[in-house]
Amino acid sequence: MFVVIEGIEGSGKSTLHKGLVERFGVEGRDVVVTREPGGTATGDAIRSIFLDRTLTIEPLTEAFLVSAARVQHVAEVIRPALAQDRLVLCDRFTDSTLAYQGYGGGLELASLQRLCDESTGGIQPDLVLLIDLPIEVARARLQERYVLDRVESQDAAFHERVRQGYLELAKSARHRVLDGTLPRDRLLEDAWNSISTS
Repeated sequence: MFVVIEGIEGSGKSTLHKGLVERFGVEGRDVVVTREPGGTATGDAIRSIFLDRTLTIEPLTEAFLVSAARVQHVAEVIRPALAQDRLVLCDRFTDSTLAYQGYGGGLELASLQRLCDESTGGIQPDLVLLIDLPIEVARARLQERYVLDRVESQDAAFHERVRQGYLELAKSARHRVLDGTLPRDRLLEDAWNSISTS
């Protein structure tokens, strides 16, 4: 099973990711934990460029960067794990490209979808957990961080476009929208129930 966690910056993805990993550990489930961009040595190197707040990067460049990282990620981590019937839990995948570079950055969605399909070799998640959160709440959480990365530093209008893009993408049957304003334990329980019933 391939499960992806998505959401805007400050939505609580990392916290939920950690909570699910702990829950799988308690259950004795074998899970491959990974993230995008990253997940491989090549991907992590690309990630450092992608998030560097000293750089100005065009949306199309962003799309090519994350897609290049994704090719390695699928080849080295995701495809082999799924071939072994292992559960893969990934922080971000193709929805992030569509939401950030498409809805947020203004790139054509059809072209981005073709790029995503090419970079994944057709692999799609079985379940996407989208944590939805009002922009003002997410921004308040981000302000508590010491240094924001390049993407987190984008203005509120950009992040609102990304949020609305995610909600549009979440109309597909493989998505479950989770309430990011819930207490952590309740959010974790809702996510766990979504995985258990999929």
